[in-house]
Amino acid sequence: MLVVEDDVTIAASIAARLRAEGFAVDVVHDGPAAVEADAASEPDLVVLDVMLPGFDGLEVCRRIQGRRPVPVLMLTARADETDMLVGLGVGADDYLTKPFSMRVLTARVHALLRRVDRSSAGPSGARIVLGDLEIDVDQRRVARAGVAAQLTPIEFDLLVHFARRPRVVQPRERLLSEVWDWDVHGTSAGTRAVDSHIKALRRKLGADLIRTVHGVGYALEAGA
Repeated sequence: MLVVEDDVTIAASIAARLRAEGFAVDVVHDGPAAVEADAASEPDLVVLDVMLPGFDGLEVCRRIQGRRPVPVLMLTARADETDMLVGLGVGADDYLTKPFSMRVLTARVHALLRRVDRSSAGPSGARIVLGDLEIDVDQRRVARAGVAAQLTPIEFDLLVHFARRPRVVQPRERLLSEVWDWDVHGTSAGTRAVDSHIKALRRKLGADLIRTVHGVGYALEAGA
């Protein structure tokens, strides 16, 4: 794992807790070093603070997600969730607002890794075709009308969840439970996280791809 945090004390505490959970952990304290460390070690997960010297965590997230999909847990000091919404928009999978407990952090880390493990365990060669939407589950590739789209890990898993249930309305709380593997559902932050990723899928694959069912959730319209 890679921990990117400019506060040396917080970084050491996070690294110590993750190592106690059995993970190998690298720690860096600025944006450029984070991009270099990700390229060098290709961690399974990145814990990434928003406020960093060099360039900020949002730029780090853009750069590492542009090179390869990797789960990112974003740390933000803002209580208004602005950083969370922007962070999810550039490819973060989840976020925590400071101050947070190490118990919650490790729970979120394990939830992200469980989701990745479930995705990896899918049947080899699985392929989903719905109209002009094509999803290669094994290769984690997506195209619509023959045009490839680069999705973050959580965006891909969310799309596959919808594609396996076309035109079935999915409440936000169910998406949080089954895609994010969150233990606590229905919070304002959680539902906004879902909304942010839906916007990203629409931006990358077409505004008509996913229908909003007001007051309930969303449904995939491809192949209808």
